Amino acid sequence: MDIQWICAVTTILAWFCTGSSGHQTSVEPPRNLQIIDPGLLGHLCIEWQPPPSLLTLDQCTIKYKLKYRSTGDADWKVVFTKKLKYGVGFDLSKRTEAKVQTLLEGRCTNESEVKSDWTHATFQLPSQGDLESQIRDLHCVYYDWEHLTCTWQLGRLAPPGARYEFYYWYEGLDHAVQCDDYRQTHGRNTGCNLQNLRQAEYTDFNVCVNGSSESTWLRPSYFTFHLQNLVKPSPPEKLSVSISASEEVHVEWSPPAGGTPPHCLDYESVSTQVETAFTFSQSNRSHVACVRVRGKTNVFCADKGFWSEWTRECFYVSRKDEKQLFLLIAVVLSFLTIVIIFILAAQRKKRTNGEKNRSPTSLYLE
Repeated sequence: MDIQWICAVTTILAWFCTGSSGHQTSVEPPRNLQIIDPGLLGHLCIEWQPPPSLLTLDQCTIKYKLKYRSTGDADWKVVFTKKLKYGVGFDLSKRTEAKVQTLLEGRCTNESEVKSDWTHATFQLPSQGDLESQIRDLHCVYYDWEHLTCTWQLGRLAPPGARYEFYYWYEGLDHAVQCDDYRQTHGRNTGCNLQNLRQAEYTDFNVCVNGSSESTWLRPSYFTFHLQNLVKPSPPEKLSVSISASEEVHVEWSPPAGGTPPHCLDYESVSTQVETAFTFSQSNRSHVACVRVRGKTNVFCADKGFWSEWTRECFYVSRKDEKQLFLLIAVVLSFLTIVIIFILAAQRKKRTNGEKNRSPTSLYLE
């Protein structure tokens, strides 16, 4: 009897601490989680609805914890949001999965965080075409921060007459757009040139290279990248070399013309990271035969990029021992020149004196 009484009291106290106080100790998960493909080449929309019990709840903050990944990813990407949808890019050639849970916190939970169970959803496009029919080795370069050039190789099992088409989309476009300036090899599309992409910088740039053939389906390829990570600037300009009175060699140049912001460039010369000039001392001059410079987008503007070509100019810096040799040769040549002049002068004087000595004898004989 005593035990039953103790249990009853415990139950009543628990009820006063939870139910009677109005504090939430549990919360339902979101409903109707969906992964929707709006046709934007991999930019998918993840949507859900709130649990019905939260529609009349006040005095509490409602948030959602979203996790998503593609097949093969080791880790989930995590987002906290108060909204009921989230858009993000995926590789549509892979299976996508997402899960979301409700987070409740505030006066209604006595300031503690209450979490719901997870709600799960997956998405995958139907497979079409042989895997060996999709393009190979897509390579894209954003030249001078002005124009994008992408090239690819045909699929190994691409049938004769197969035609590949390049589509792209970035935030701000209403729909996916097809390339209007193809590069061709033997009459078949193997690349695309694009201009006026400033609005697409620092955001996902989604690409699909699809194909069509009368005989079979071709496997599409999907890619997502950031343009600023594909920049290849032009080589630096106006390279000049000067030697100071203390025989230090000073190399200077100007940023390349074009759309690449000058503050976004780092330079390399003789394996040295510099600004737009550098100086090396006499002791190092013996190791320098030619000076060239190239540039690359720095970490302040992009995560990666391509080195420019080296400057065409090649300034040859004479070495210290070569300079001494040149001085020695100059002295020797000067000395030899003086000796030759004296010899020629002496021979001419001797010849002139000989002619004077012969003239009276000739008159006497006559």
